[in-house]
Amino acid sequence: MSIFEKLESEVRSYSRGWPTVFDRAQGSWLYSEDGKAYLDFFAGAGALNYGHNNPVLKKALIDYIERDGVTHALDMYTVAKRDFLEALDEVILRPRSMDYKVIFPGPGGANAVEAALKLARKVTGKESVINFTNAFHGMTLGALSVTGNSMKRGGAGIPLVHATPMPYDKYFDGAYPDFLYFERLLEDSGSGLNEPAAVIVETVQGEGGINAARLEWLQGLSELCERHDILLILDDVQMGCGRTGPFFSFEEAGIKPDMVCLSKSIGGYGLPLAITLIRPDLDVWSPGEHNGTFRGINPAFVTAAQALRTYWSDDELEKGTRAKGERVAAVFEELVARYPDTGLIAKGRGLARGLEFPSGEVAGKVCAAAFDRGLLMETSGPDGEVVKLLPALTTTDAEIKQGLDIITESVDAVLSH
Repeated sequence: MSIFEKLESEVRSYSRGWPTVFDRAQGSWLYSEDGKAYLDFFAGAGALNYGHNNPVLKKALIDYIERDGVTHALDMYTVAKRDFLEALDEVILRPRSMDYKVIFPGPGGANAVEAALKLARKVTGKESVINFTNAFHGMTLGALSVTGNSMKRGGAGIPLVHATPMPYDKYFDGAYPDFLYFERLLEDSGSGLNEPAAVIVETVQGEGGINAARLEWLQGLSELCERHDILLILDDVQMGCGRTGPFFSFEEAGIKPDMVCLSKSIGGYGLPLAITLIRPDLDVWSPGEHNGTFRGINPAFVTAAQALRTYWSDDELEKGTRAKGERVAAVFEELVARYPDTGLIAKGRGLARGLEFPSGEVAGKVCAAAFDRGLLMETSGPDGEVVKLLPALTTTDAEIKQGLDIITESVDAVLSH
């Protein structure tokens, strides 16, 4: 591994927790170059909801490449883009009675967020955006301005402005009514709060510690935005594409955001792709006003369309995700009961699950113990205190059990000493 340490920047992170060189991957498994198998309960931070090298998606991709299908086309019309848009409309949007136009903002989730923030300000003529405590929306300057983590914000090197944080659901442990502070500031002309263009929110804060907002809190937020003529941006980059069960993580709340940011698993195969969905009346861009070289990588359109048609034409994947998520939750609750004096908390929704420990040091030891036993998982939260699980939605029941057994052994090994 000396070449990595010699040439790669100190900013590398995941490789520090998993000190091995990986060579192959299939389904829910990664294999190091010496042949050791690792059960992957991280799935590319949620970019591999359908697993590594999914055979159905791989065939579509290979067939496209072998026929010399277009790879790079800026924002030109291509057969692959048309097929993706048709699949998105037929399989996802129309069955949900959703009326959105599609922006291709660039290859990653931060691009989707930046496009949404930029458009919200253009539409409203206002600068301020409301974000929430412990939010994470990306590492570019606009996305960082609405991110909560102080370490990540500090990396900007300049003041991050035009954003105001508000308390996320349960931030005060139910001591105050929902949105008491937020709405009071909005209605008080002496509060000093700049009238916001938009609110940006995650239904489940992944990087923030697997904090799952109650459905009624999300509904209340949507109603507040409507009352005060504020655009609602839903960041579904990590929690969309089925991670919580339904395709969109906000479906159960019955809300209709003005904009939706998607990336990670929208490409299906782990290829870079991001989209920002916007209400048609908000589409006030001038041609070329928001552009970029990699606004749509056509091989990703191919695997994205195949994933939508394969996994979202019925509700089987959604039902499986919910059932597997409940199995994880049950084991986590057993661990909470086993160690009542340690402050363990089970968190999450669907197959986005977390186990909160008293400190980041303890959570890190649990992840290290799991790695030694052949399981990949990561930490999240302000101090890395939450063990975070994002297994592929296609992970089998047997693999879920195998992973949970390793997690139980790892927790026991750390907390029993």
